[in-house]
Amino acid sequence: ARPSSRRSRGNGDVDEAAVRRLARRQIAGGVHFLVPCGTTGESPTLSHAEKLRVVELVVDEANGAVPVLAGAGGYDTRAVIELVRDLASAGATGILSVTPYYNKPTPEGLFRHYGAIADGTDLPIVVYNVPGRTACNIAPATLLRLAEIANVVAVKEASGDLGQMCEICRAVPDDFCVLSGDDAFTLAVMALGGTGVISVVSNEAPSRMAALVDQAAAGDFTAARATHERLLPLMQVNFVESNPIPVKAAMAELGLLDPNYRLPLTPPAAAAHARIVDVLAATGLSRAGSPPARQRQASLAGT
Repeated sequence: ARPSSRRSRGNGDVDEAAVRRLARRQIAGGVHFLVPCGTTGESPTLSHAEKLRVVELVVDEANGAVPVLAGAGGYDTRAVIELVRDLASAGATGILSVTPYYNKPTPEGLFRHYGAIADGTDLPIVVYNVPGRTACNIAPATLLRLAEIANVVAVKEASGDLGQMCEICRAVPDDFCVLSGDDAFTLAVMALGGTGVISVVSNEAPSRMAALVDQAAAGDFTAARATHERLLPLMQVNFVESNPIPVKAAMAELGLLDPNYRLPLTPPAAAAHARIVDVLAATGLSRAGSPPARQRQASLAGT
């Protein structure tokens, strides 16, 4: 779920109707859990109250059909603990917590940070490792220490380091889930023993991404490779500019939301937008009955 303004026409308010609609679409597409207020959901620009409201909406739409893993991370441990408590009251059934960014804690600092969060809640916690964004990597040795904490149950691994992913999948306990944090690594992580992905592409194509995970989980890697290959251009174009700019533009093209961006995010450049439109068309995801975005842009520019 991400903030947009179909209702408010550009004032930046969270579009509650769109949040509900997107949650229903994901569930109908066969996803196994929902992740409101992750970083693709623009959590850095959501207020505390907005995060709680988005989670309340998603919990209401899920109505117990799937778990709701709410985003709650940051560099202020005390603030994260407070947010986690409030998200639990809002109905979240688990927490996705990105590593502290900017202040670059030591491995011991990371262990104590997550330990303090775990002490403050009974909810299961998924640790989110994305050093390309945070400048802070959770090394396998640190993750193994975290896996000993009872309610630290999984990692969203987005280091981009396949060797590290191999080591993590080899070393963690059998009941600890390794989730890919990059769509393009989903197949590889699951082949190594991982259990799925927390996905960007699922925002655009939930049923296709769910199928990829289901196929790999069933050991049908021939089918999973074929699905992966069809989705790969979309996985790649989602990062033609900083995430979540491209996926939000793509979802607007599909008629799922209005393309409003809170600063410091801005709309994609014209060349990037053209690539997004082309990939959507090639993937068979263009909205039926609407002219290509480049044509609409040209028409607007000429008026």
